Amino acid sequence: MPMLSGKVAIVTGASSGIGHATALLFAREGAKVIVSARRAAELSALVDQIKSDGGSAVAIAGSISDEATSAALVKAALDHFGRLDIAFNNAGMIGEAGPTSGISAQGWREALDVNLTGGFFGAKHQVPAMLKSGGGAIMFTSTFIGHTAAFPGVAAYAASKSGLIGLTQALAAEYGPQGIRVNAILPGAVDTTMYQSMNNTAESQAFVTGLHALKRISKPEEIAKAALYLASDLASFQTGTAMLVDGGLSITRT
Repeated sequence: MPMLSGKVAIVTGASSGIGHATALLFAREGAKVIVSARRAAELSALVDQIKSDGGSAVAIAGSISDEATSAALVKAALDHFGRLDIAFNNAGMIGEAGPTSGISAQGWREALDVNLTGGFFGAKHQVPAMLKSGGGAIMFTSTFIGHTAAFPGVAAYAASKSGLIGLTQALAAEYGPQGIRVNAILPGAVDTTMYQSMNNTAESQAFVTGLHALKRISKPEEIAKAALYLASDLASFQTGTAMLVDGGLSITRT
């Protein structure tokens, strides 16, 4: 039997990368999926792909930094499928990079608005719907940066993504007694458009690859499998965790 049969899931940042791979995997595993990102055309193509494979999906375009988007996603889940069981709050951005002393107030706020406040808006609207369904699973995409390791020049990104871990723990403690599990996924380097834009030379890619114990970076599909695990009953006793899926980057010193 599919792992998510009968479940309804929200996946943000679904137009590419980890979110795209996760939406496809959740649908293949039986979930009805509401997908979101800012790019409407890419979302439409994703919905068409899911439907052509026999799944069910609805797209809502918008930015997670706008609370109305989070509300609309939950409303779509309830209107189309009658419930909400799973939410993968994956959308995010690198934000303004460079020396911390040079980051603008606008750049700082933008990173926090998307990466942290966007996650908060998602959970704020997802939790009440899950409570009506008798519980559920919420996941956030955080990062090892600012948690087990640090890089210069990405203070806003590190701070906003680290904040998601605190949010994860607070939600897990608050809603665990009511059957809602909340976990954060901390990937290493993933072969996405964002990764490629940050590492656009052979030298940079070789350096990043070498940081991992596995001496390779991950594919989006590998992170999607981690999300599937946390969304499923296999993780029924796992909540409040910052789960590293980083290919050993956090423990490697060679």
